[in-house]
Amino acid sequence: MRTRTIGKTGLAVTEYSFGTAALGGLYRPCPRDVAIETLQAAWDGGMRYFDTAPWYGFGLAERVTGDFLRAKSKDEWVLSTKVGRIMFPVADDKVPTNYGYVDPLPFDVRYDYSYDGIMRSLELSYARLGLNRIDMLYVHDIGSYTHGAERNAFHFRALMDSGLKALEELKSSGTVKAYGLGVNEVPVCLEVLKRAPIDCILLAGRYTLLDRSAVDELLPLCGARDTSVVVGGVFNSGILATGAVADAHFDYVPASDDVLSRVRALEELAAANGVPLAAAALQFPLRHPVVASVLLGTAKPSSLRRNVELTHTAVPDALYMQSNAYSLVAPPLGEEAVRQ
Repeated sequence: MRTRTIGKTGLAVTEYSFGTAALGGLYRPCPRDVAIETLQAAWDGGMRYFDTAPWYGFGLAERVTGDFLRAKSKDEWVLSTKVGRIMFPVADDKVPTNYGYVDPLPFDVRYDYSYDGIMRSLELSYARLGLNRIDMLYVHDIGSYTHGAERNAFHFRALMDSGLKALEELKSSGTVKAYGLGVNEVPVCLEVLKRAPIDCILLAGRYTLLDRSAVDELLPLCGARDTSVVVGGVFNSGILATGAVADAHFDYVPASDDVLSRVRALEELAAANGVPLAAAALQFPLRHPVVASVLLGTAKPSSLRRNVELTHTAVPDALYMQSNAYSLVAPPLGEEAVRQ
């Protein structure tokens, strides 16, 4: 599989990569043997860049990802994880059940974007992974999308006042090769980019065939700052894979009538060009020069193999030109829609 370089770091990642949220039991349990089989399917498909986080299954995804990579040659893979959440042990009956993870490890979360918080988060990730190398760190879910405007102001100050210093020290010492943000929204990316020379942004759902929120400001600024983008959520919570079916979701909630109408138009456009909608969605982000990789995430080996096959489908340029008419820019979230 072809590779692209993260910013000016020299760190090369495969154009398609594997995201491990589903291996942490997101919305449905993921037995260990299935997780390992899915990781192997990603490896067999040519992916050598793997992204994980303490948040995924409260440490579960990091554990299985580390176990898998430990059996591979170190010079073959690239690994990123995330900082900003500290996991701490709780009694079995105190494990949160409102975050979408099924059968997670017995932990709860504390947010900490400070110098000490980032260093502690990294130390704990090493222990969960069982690895002595992490290539990239993303500051996870800083922004109003997760915290709400008032609380995020506190976390943002912590990141600006000392958290970025920790990340720069880790990079300058060679502990990590790159750092950046792992978020679901554009505004916080713009705020941080104007203040700090980050290497990469893992942006979920905001540069897709359907949602072009990153196009006007963020992608040009990334190009000017030599900041790469890794695109997650390429199916926008599934609707660009399933099509406009009755229970389709967009941005983690049931799709609105407007979104369903746009996706139906995109389905018709894909059919007229003789390609599956999912293939067009998977390949779309890599058309932009600042995009280094597209993350694929699933806990089903068969789904992953199917998606890998779709990356080889020839998609006409005309489809992408015509798709612009049906894209949207996601509106800002109200406080009642904030993801906790």
